[in-house]
Amino acid sequence: MMFQRLVVLPALVLLVVLVHHAESGPLERQRLFTPADELGDQFEGDIRLTEEQEVGLRKRTGMYLPTFLWPDRTVPYEIVANDFAPNQRAAIESAMRAIEASTCVRFLPATASTVDYVRIAAGQGCSSFVGRVRGAQQLLLQPDPVGSGCFVHGTIVHELIHALGFYHMQSATDRDNWISIQWQNIEPGREGNFQSYGTDRILNYGVAYDYGSVMHYGERAFSTNGLPTIVPRADGVVIGQRVAMSSGDIQRIRNMYQC
Repeated sequence: MMFQRLVVLPALVLLVVLVHHAESGPLERQRLFTPADELGDQFEGDIRLTEEQEVGLRKRTGMYLPTFLWPDRTVPYEIVANDFAPNQRAAIESAMRAIEASTCVRFLPATASTVDYVRIAAGQGCSSFVGRVRGAQQLLLQPDPVGSGCFVHGTIVHELIHALGFYHMQSATDRDNWISIQWQNIEPGREGNFQSYGTDRILNYGVAYDYGSVMHYGERAFSTNGLPTIVPRADGVVIGQRVAMSSGDIQRIRNMYQC
């Protein structure tokens, strides 16, 4: 079956780059907004790595990461009891419903017999593993007030999309056609967060570069001096929005999971 073959891509899912033409609209307030997922100390800020993934990165084959699609397009999850207030739990579930409303992916509560599932817990910052990595995999959300920090709607969606198997937008093979990386403005030691990867490691699922993706870094991500680290080559576009999925985000999820 075609879907089953895709799920077991040779012990990995190639880096999925979220790409589509800019459709973000004005969203001017996003220019001064630093998403909480860009503030962490994980790989690329908010990506949690298994030991195998870390070894792959050290060998400079890091984008051959052993990530898997969720079988039957279904993501079992647990929201840890007592970690979140009722309105925070509702915000998490609202982000899940937003993804469900536009794709064939479903989020269902894990049962006692569920082996692989996303365990959503309170933690420092916001972070997620990428794809299904087996067992109870952590998706951490700092319990900020709803509407701020990790509890901005688009930030929760961002972390859930990581869990589906997607990496950040700006790692695209052709990203230099669309953005310019300002290496001199990046915090020392954070340069690895801005790598791009070749077509042997990346799948774009037939959707072009997406300035408006909810998975794109903002202009000042990991800036050491407050100046832009990413400059769009197109005029008047906004990157780094955390409002909602773009149409490109939706199409890539649909294509990846063969909706």
